[in-house]
Amino acid sequence: MKEFRTLLFLDWFRVIFEKMGFDYRILRRILQVKFTMDQRRVPTVFQQQGKKAKESKDENRFIKSLWIYALFGLFIIPFVLTGEEYIFQVSITFAVIMFIIMTSMISDFSVVILDLRDNSILFTKPVEKKTISLARTIHVCVYLFFLTGALTAIPLAVALINQGFWFFLLFLTGIVLTDIIIVVFTALLYYLILKYFDGEKLKDIINYVQIGLSIGLAVGYQVVARSFEFVDLQVVFTPQWWQVFFPPMWFGALFEWVLNGEGGRLIVLMSWLAILMPFIALAVYVKILPSFERNLQKLNSHAGKKRKASGRLGKRITNLICYSREERAFYQFAQYMMKNERDFKLKVYPGLGFAIILPFIFIFNQLMVTSFEELPSSMVYLSIYASLIVIPTVVMQLGYSGKYKGAWIYRVAPLESHVPIYKGTLKAFLAKLFLPLYAVLGACFLFLFGMKMLPELMVVLVSAFIYTVICFKLLNDGLPFSESFDGVKQSDGWKVLPFYIIIGAFIGLHFLSLKVNYGVYGYLVMLIIVNLIVWRVSFRD
Repeated sequence: MKEFRTLLFLDWFRVIFEKMGFDYRILRRILQVKFTMDQRRVPTVFQQQGKKAKESKDENRFIKSLWIYALFGLFIIPFVLTGEEYIFQVSITFAVIMFIIMTSMISDFSVVILDLRDNSILFTKPVEKKTISLARTIHVCVYLFFLTGALTAIPLAVALINQGFWFFLLFLTGIVLTDIIIVVFTALLYYLILKYFDGEKLKDIINYVQIGLSIGLAVGYQVVARSFEFVDLQVVFTPQWWQVFFPPMWFGALFEWVLNGEGGRLIVLMSWLAILMPFIALAVYVKILPSFERNLQKLNSHAGKKRKASGRLGKRITNLICYSREERAFYQFAQYMMKNERDFKLKVYPGLGFAIILPFIFIFNQLMVTSFEELPSSMVYLSIYASLIVIPTVVMQLGYSGKYKGAWIYRVAPLESHVPIYKGTLKAFLAKLFLPLYAVLGACFLFLFGMKMLPELMVVLVSAFIYTVICFKLLNDGLPFSESFDGVKQSDGWKVLPFYIIIGAFIGLHFLSLKVNYGVYGYLVMLIIVNLIVWRVSFRD
């Protein structure tokens, strides 16, 4: 088995582990196997084609992915160089660091921490559970060390050169404390879920928590940024009690207290939170770790899900939007896959959450310069087009599945063409994922801008239907759910970027229609006709 430099470094601490009562030889072997398996796991941020993975099994793809995090680290440098307004620059810096690291932990944490595949082997051997727990903890810490190092190495070097040794030392300490907060917070959150739920229900909840965290992080990042105002290019910080609940601001306060001597009551309180909370959280985590390990076994529960029969309304909707029996069959099949495929939900649902948030971020920015009363008369409602960014991502992901080997059903199904498969799948996406999202957005926009928004919302909706077909024709060249997620290329994530230009074109046409009397209604009729033509021409038998 391959030797790892990480394990060679860990060998220096062998005596310490043995004095603590751990069997270091077994601990090392478990870690060696875990690191070997990591080489075969494709990181979320850097996914390569499955064929290439077979050609280079000894290649550590996680290490290769770290250059992307180093690239993200470049975005932190401007804030490190921003004078001595520490409460501002450090809060933003740590918000970015927490966002990037936490997002990565969300996407890969369940693989690292909640992986029980080795338990069926280890639990039948004379291996102490505390050794297994320590191996899992070290595995996470090693993963987090490389990830954080890649992200912050360049900003740390810049801080040392530009801001001096004490800023560098405080920055490094803050990064370590931040990592502790991230690991413990995620573990505690999973612990609470594991404590009250089990089996398939638990796995679904973990999936939704991962999705909710990624959305919450984006919102939190905006809140931190909005805590500051720029007056004559000077940063003005107004202490507010609610800022105590945002960890990035703890570290900004710590820098302000130590380096600038700011001794305000809120600054001191947040500084002590930055120092003490990671260790308090770590102590709580260590205490609940045995219980956490016991509850992890609930993940081995495979209680089958009770499949609910679709109601009359669901059947009527299906019959209304699907014109053939074959199309209805694949509509229901795609609906079931999108509902129950965890890998698909983990990759797609955060995008749905961002699609809801983005329009409101634009509205919030508008409210920074105008009053709420002036909002209905503005054209910021066109920001609802931002919800369309989720469409190319989802359409691209429709080709992949964790159960891709079942794609043989397409070959044995008595079909004259693949058209019913494509149309049924796209309609299932629109009906089950996009339309509920758009309905929520539409209700909020009607509340904010009034009933005059109704034709505007119809225009955007029909544009979304057309946009879906365009994305499908240009992005998807295979059958739905027929390829493995491990086969997604790294470059595939960048494929969707040009499609945002098409959204800009829809916004431009919509804006031009507003310059003509009743232009919106004429544009809506034109879009309906184009939509019918596009769906008919694009899916000819």
